[in-house]
Amino acid sequence: MAAGRRWSVPEFRAFVLGHPLLWHFARRLVWVSEHDGARAAFRIAEDRTLADAADAVFTPPDGALVGIVHPVALGERATKEWARVFADYEILQPFPQLGRPVHALTAAERGGRLERFEGVTVPGGSLLGLVRRGWERGVTQGGGVVAQVWRRLPDGARITVELDPGLAHGHPRPQRLARVRFDGGTSEEPDPVAVSEALADLATLVETAV
Repeated sequence: MAAGRRWSVPEFRAFVLGHPLLWHFARRLVWVSEHDGARAAFRIAEDRTLADAADAVFTPPDGALVGIVHPVALGERATKEWARVFADYEILQPFPQLGRPVHALTAAERGGRLERFEGVTVPGGSLLGLVRRGWERGVTQGGGVVAQVWRRLPDGARITVELDPGLAHGHPRPQRLARVRFDGGTSEEPDPVAVSEALADLATLVETAV
């Protein structure tokens, strides 16, 4: 979902819908069909047919790509509509999808700094947790200290967190988020799903403030 993985319709039918175990997991999620710029959300019904939010039978068009939809792509109104459908059918999701927090950059933040995250001191172990979620350590400086972590986004964009005093190998002491900045890369419109996931990581990080 976060990575935007897509399958062709035949792949989806063979490896997801037709799988004897996986389809039980898949039917608890909202999926999306994308074709020629058109996007349509659907779910897998109990009889393995596909249905839209109004419970009408849905058939992906030939040539469509199918994937698990992120709530950013669904939009607030459709996300709420699907949440009501799943509540009516008492469907419990295997991970947060419809209830997933959605984050976005403000107009000011697109110009550089994300001040809402700055000045907070967090445990060093929490920062290492970001690395396990796809963030990267910066260049190791003198004394083996890493003063930055960053998250690469599509089209060369990046969110960088500058640390004080810096992470030392084997000593994950608390770190102050001295500066957090957004570099937009080559795209005028940063990927909204990637941005939302990166900002969600930072929001979770600051909740661990010491």
